[in-house]
Amino acid sequence: MDAFCGSSFWDPNLTLHTDSPDLTPCFQMTVVAWVPCFYLWCILPFYLLYLKCNNRGYIVLSVLSRFKTVFAFVLWCVCWANLFYAFHGIVQSRTPAPVYFVTPLLVGITMLLAMLLIQYERLHGVQSSGVLIIFWFLCVLCAVSPLRSKIIGTAAQNPMEDRFRIITFYLYLALILVELVLSCLKEKPPFFSPVNLDPNPCPELNSGFLSKITFWWFTSMAIQGYKKPLEDKDLWSLNADDKSELIVQKLQKEWDKQNQEVQQKKDISYTKSSNQIENHVGDGLEETEILISSNAKQKEPSFLKALIRTFGPYFLIGSFFKLIQDLLSFVNPKLLGLLIGFIKNKSAPLWWGYLTAALMFSSAVLQTIILHQHFQYCFVTGMRLRTGIIGMIYRKSLVITNSAKRSSTVGEIVNLMSVDAQRLMDLTTFLNMVWSAPLQICLALAFLWQELGPSVLAGVAVMVLLIPFNAVIAIKTRALQVQQMRYKDSRIKLMNEILNGIKVLKLYAWEPSFAEKVLEIRKNELQVLKKSAYLNSLSTFAWISAPFLVALTTFAVYVTVNENNILDAEKAFVSLSLFNLLRFPLNMLPQVISNIAQTSVSLKRIQHFLSNDELDPGCVETKLITPGYAVTVRDGTFSWAKDLEPALKDINWLVPSGSLVAVVGHVGCGKSSLVSALLGDMEKLHGNVAVKGSVAYVPQLAWIQNATLKDNILFGHLHNEKKYQTVLEACALKQDLEMLPGGDQTEIGEKGINLSGGQRQRVSLARAVFSEADVYLLDDPLSAVDSHVAKHIFDKVIGPEGMLKGKTRILVTHSINFLPQVDHIVVLVDGKVSEMGSYQELLQQNQAFAEFLRNFAPDEDIEEDEPTMEDEEVLLAEDTLSNHIDLADNEPVTNEVRKQFLRELSVISSDGECPGKMSRKRRVCDKKPPETTQPKKSPNKLIEAETAETGTVKLTVFWQYMKAVGPLVSLFICFLYCCQNASAVGANVWLSDWTNEPVINGTQRNVSKRVGVYAALGLLQGVFVLISSFTLAMGGIRAARTLHSGLLENKLHTPQSFYDTTPIGRIINRFSKDIYVIDEVIPPTILMFLGTFFVSVSTMIVIIASTPLFAVVIIPLAILYFFAQRFYVATSRQLKRLESVSRSPIYSHFSETVTGASVIRAYRRGKAFVRLSDMKVNDNQRSHYPSIVSNR
Repeated sequence: MDAFCGSSFWDPNLTLHTDSPDLTPCFQMTVVAWVPCFYLWCILPFYLLYLKCNNRGYIVLSVLSRFKTVFAFVLWCVCWANLFYAFHGIVQSRTPAPVYFVTPLLVGITMLLAMLLIQYERLHGVQSSGVLIIFWFLCVLCAVSPLRSKIIGTAAQNPMEDRFRIITFYLYLALILVELVLSCLKEKPPFFSPVNLDPNPCPELNSGFLSKITFWWFTSMAIQGYKKPLEDKDLWSLNADDKSELIVQKLQKEWDKQNQEVQQKKDISYTKSSNQIENHVGDGLEETEILISSNAKQKEPSFLKALIRTFGPYFLIGSFFKLIQDLLSFVNPKLLGLLIGFIKNKSAPLWWGYLTAALMFSSAVLQTIILHQHFQYCFVTGMRLRTGIIGMIYRKSLVITNSAKRSSTVGEIVNLMSVDAQRLMDLTTFLNMVWSAPLQICLALAFLWQELGPSVLAGVAVMVLLIPFNAVIAIKTRALQVQQMRYKDSRIKLMNEILNGIKVLKLYAWEPSFAEKVLEIRKNELQVLKKSAYLNSLSTFAWISAPFLVALTTFAVYVTVNENNILDAEKAFVSLSLFNLLRFPLNMLPQVISNIAQTSVSLKRIQHFLSNDELDPGCVETKLITPGYAVTVRDGTFSWAKDLEPALKDINWLVPSGSLVAVVGHVGCGKSSLVSALLGDMEKLHGNVAVKGSVAYVPQLAWIQNATLKDNILFGHLHNEKKYQTVLEACALKQDLEMLPGGDQTEIGEKGINLSGGQRQRVSLARAVFSEADVYLLDDPLSAVDSHVAKHIFDKVIGPEGMLKGKTRILVTHSINFLPQVDHIVVLVDGKVSEMGSYQELLQQNQAFAEFLRNFAPDEDIEEDEPTMEDEEVLLAEDTLSNHIDLADNEPVTNEVRKQFLRELSVISSDGECPGKMSRKRRVCDKKPPETTQPKKSPNKLIEAETAETGTVKLTVFWQYMKAVGPLVSLFICFLYCCQNASAVGANVWLSDWTNEPVINGTQRNVSKRVGVYAALGLLQGVFVLISSFTLAMGGIRAARTLHSGLLENKLHTPQSFYDTTPIGRIINRFSKDIYVIDEVIPPTILMFLGTFFVSVSTMIVIIASTPLFAVVIIPLAILYFFAQRFYVATSRQLKRLESVSRSPIYSHFSETVTGASVIRAYRRGKAFVRLSDMKVNDNQRSHYPSIVSNR
């Protein structure tokens, strides 16, 4: 290297052992000049790949871009001017050293590259280049040392000889300073980028590099949140990459690929097995079956692979930041050793100390910036993961088969969306510790080997012994997690059923018995949670004790193995800082392994749900159909599930276009199943089904959305006032609108709670009529209305002269009065078509139809001669049967039993009350004078939006939790933490005193005493940790039991009016996500808070005790911290509240969708409901994303 430069490469006397340090010209011309070049060349391939994958469109050539390009070009000229000057020296017979050719050439090419990169970034829409900002910063940093050398050294040498190089250097320095300043400025948005129509766009996308790495772009929201509590309108819109529709689309694409791969492998195995059967007719059959079954078990679509392919690349950027941060974390222990060495060395130059302190500060700042970038990527990955999973589950729930619905209740799927998705989201935060923790442990042990030699192997032995201990805890925790999720599913399922049937529970005063059922499940759940909490306490004990035990064994072996091994301050405190670095990975590794074990359970549950069979969209043909017919079924055999007996057999049925066909039969004969088969909701085992054009469906149990009455009728169609009024009149809804407080703008509660049974059915019918479909499937729409209303609806809507005349209508009915007016009648008996024909033809045959008429004639007489039951009683009856809604409640038997129950209730009600009074009451209700209602009604908001608290968290909230834990227990926990930290401080003070003990004859005295006391103090700390962890675990379980019991008791004793105006999803959210937070999030958070608080206090006490002057600094620092904390926490707290409030509508909308899935599919409104779900998820993430940033 000396020959390459023509001078010395390194001179310690010039650089280190002097009060005026300087680098040699050779070192400056090589290492210092090449560092920025190597940085740019190394990062360039990865950066070009990133730009290729993230092209945002080109930016118009601006003045800023022109200046940056021109200055880069001038820099290239300046660098190569030095190169030509070196060639000029050859001509002048002054041959320069090779470095004067190589360095200008390399730096010049790099500047040319930077110039080209400026334009390439502009063409790819980069507004602020982080790569070039760092490059120019490194150039300026590396120019500082040559600048100082030239200022203080050139005057002593020949000033004329290198004047050209001095001028070019100053020109170079000025240009790179200008480039650095220009790079910090931001370009305009790309020319062809999509126009952002959002009223409140997120400023992150268009912010500069420096703003992004310091999160300065968030400051405007923090200021706004500090001035006043944030509201929903203050939130920024989501970035395009974080929106649900885009994320779910990518994840669905990868999941479909997984399904295709598995299907291809199954097809290959099936082909092989077919060949075996052909070649080995006898013996090969069993072997083939085994082959197929083994393949089916081994090869299932992997949801994990789909997640990795979708979110892996983005997550890897965060992993890269984590790698840099891990490497930087070991810089400070080495610098600490240098600082202690500087203090011990009285003759060391003063600049050593200043430089070491400055490097320690710079290293800490750089670590902080990089670590928060890592966390930002991890948290955003987790957020996108949750968004994708919720979207996938929602889309899947719209298309799963009835057999899958039987095994998946609404409560279980809500748990998948809330708890299981949350677990996956939480795991991403520390998932990098899987590789980071072993890396940190290995690096720490390597540095410890340098300090303490082979004695560190004793510490390694302790860590190896702790591995099986942590492994056992992880395995046990995983088993308990499976058990706990089972109990949680059962509890949420039962709560969902209770809330759906709450009116019946209150009328029968069944609250205590159902509360006992819930509390019994909760008791079992808490038993499992208690075991899990105790295991976590042991894990915490291992976390706190492991670094100390490693340090103790290492120090003990080091000082006892050889008397000449002296534990001085440098060895002790550098080793101790390395042991403290070991603390985090030793703690996190078992926790992450345990979390992976727990999350694998959630992942399998989600994968199992997404792997369920889907309804075949092609089972009902909609394009090719026999001319003249609207519905055709040929040799149709249908079942509710592949493993069940067929519900419909040998169906052959042709429905002429424009005809009115009645389907009749006894209870359970398959009438509703036939309608479901036409909708494609059943498994088609055999035959062909074709339905011409669009379909409108009126189910037996009217499905009503939580929206206005008008929106329920329009159901996404464009409003036509004339048609709308005609539909209202035909469906006998005019009088109902006059009675409703807000007319057609009245908000209908969840499941139509503020409408009677008849009103709900008429709204459902109005929805069908307004849709103007080609085929109408009417599943007993007249069962829930009075006989005179039924006649009005038949005459005005369904019948030969109704609004639907000319349309194809298939009417399932028990109302025999209307049968003479229909075109055709189909009679079903035990799932088969018994008879078909007109009314007169079937009467003459005197078979199943005649028997049906004889059976139902008495009911019809009762309906006509005796008073009908009130709509309110219909509502009560429907609530009794229908509100225990599970996913599989559309099965026909349930619907038929319900109708039978309604009839029985009608007879009982008629017998139990005065019929005359009932009739008069009904007539009065129907003919209420219009003057009793307001002529102009303002829309009545039935269900209020969930509101968030504002301001600081009230002390009463903390006090409530302390009371739930137990005030004495809370104080005892704080006392234990005091004792634990006192022991830790005592151990460090003792270690400090030990290292200061004088060395006599190359050895230290009282080594065994020193080791013994140090061990006693450390073990005492471990004991306090164990006791405090167990106490906190017991307190947390007690609080969980108390708070859940209080919530359950309160909800069961809440008036019915509360349930009429509160979506069930909002209440379920309290019992699922919020109880999960109380059970599993708050206790570890309290543990972390108490640990951090007492460590901070003890550290300040120790510093003040050793350096009293530090107390003067603490006061302004504490004031600054207090104001900074108030400034940021105000925004962070409110964002958390808004996020919690916006989460409930996701689950409410999902529960509503699952209940009406068949209606949504029939009207082909699946995409619209998916968009609505995505919008609700996006609303939730709008508050969640800034909440993530506020914690940075």
